[in-house]
Formats: sequence, C-alpha cells, structure tokens
Amino acid sequence: MDVRRSGDRYRGGETAAGIESCHAFSFGPHYDPDNLRFGAVLACNEERLAPGAGFDEHPHSHTEIVTWVVEGELTHRDSRGHASRVRPGDVQHLSAAGGVRHVERNDGPDPLVFVQMWLAPLAPGGDPSYEVVRGIADSTPYAVPDAGALLHVRRLATGERLAVPEAPFVYVHVVRGRLSLAGDLLGPGDSARISAEPDLEGEARGAAEILIWEMTSAA
Repeated sequence: MDVRRSGDRYRGGETAAGIESCHAFSFGPHYDPDNLRFGAVLACNEERLAPGAGFDEHPHSHTEIVTWVVEGELTHRDSRGHASRVRPGDVQHLSAAGGVRHVERNDGPDPLVFVQMWLAPLAPGGDPSYEVVRGIADSTPYAVPDAGALLHVRRLATGERLAVPEAPFVYVHVVRGRLSLAGDLLGPGDSARISAEPDLEGEARGAAEILIWEMTSAA
C-alpha cells in the first residue's frame, strides 16, 4: 500500500481566474515519469472554482472522465449536445472515446469543489457518451466497463468499518473526514494505492466520505 498525502499533490489552476487545482498524478506542466498512473487511473484532480469561474471549451480523447461534486453545482456542456448541472451525490461520466469537447463552469453563487478522475480505456476509439447518475447509493458501485473499473462511494459514520475490495489495483481517495487504513491515518485529499492486498479494512475516525476505484487491470 502506497499512501500519498494531500500536501504532496501538484498545485495548478489560475488563482486570478478563480481556479485552484490539486493533481495527485503527473499532469500538464507538472511532469513526473514515476507518477503517470496507477492501474487505469491517469488523474485524480481536486478542482475549486469560484462563482463565475470555469474551464472554457477544450478537447479530450481516449479517456473515461468521472466527476464527483463535493460542494456547489457544476455546469457541464459538451459538443455532443449534452448539458447538465451536477450536484453533490451525483456521478458524472463522460466517455471521450474518439474525441469530444466540453465546458465546465461554476455558474452558481457558491464556491464549487469537485474531484475529477481520468481513466484509460481498455481500447481506443469509439463514440463518445455521457451519463449522470443522480444520488448514487453506497451499496451500488458505478461501473466503467470500458476501463475495467468500478467506483465505490462510501459515506461512513464514526467507527464504521470499510472493507477494501480485493482486486489487482485499488485506489482510495478521501474526500471528507479521516480513515484509518492498515496503520495509516488518511485525511481529506490523501489517497492510497493498493495492489492485491487481501482482507484489508479501514475504520472511519469521524464522519467520512471515501471514493474507491476497484480495477481489474492496468488497462
């Protein structure tokens, strides 16, 4: 198990434009050849957008993009005609496939915080697709079959136990609260990269919100 701390993430964004970013993996100008991916996960970015701020239209291809809103409301539009507002508790999935362009903005009055994760598909190409699942339940993992991955969302009460999936690759990201995991205490923004560890459990130290990727391969 490889624990990565929130404070060690690469800082990005554009403060003057109301954008603050934290990158858990090598990203853009922050190139680190030893931190390019884990399993299928290519990026885990925490984005903070001030009211009125956002990312203008930009392209993606051959990437599965999954977004989890922490606070506020995300306005999303893409070149395939999809438009939506994504709120806390929703899972947004944009499959860029052969190529798509999109816009992400905070058009609301309150600050927006979201975690966006990019996964490598098992095969390139195909047609882009888009989906928003409203109010996803803890008991129902969200499948991204094109990347051989499942996203588990867990909201834990104080002292509640968390069984880590047994898989070749597991990526754990703490959104809120604290999680004790194999002797390490993980806080907001911390993550753990776990390879084939059986019978691994965590325990919430206070109310916590955790995102877990269960992956069958490195894609």
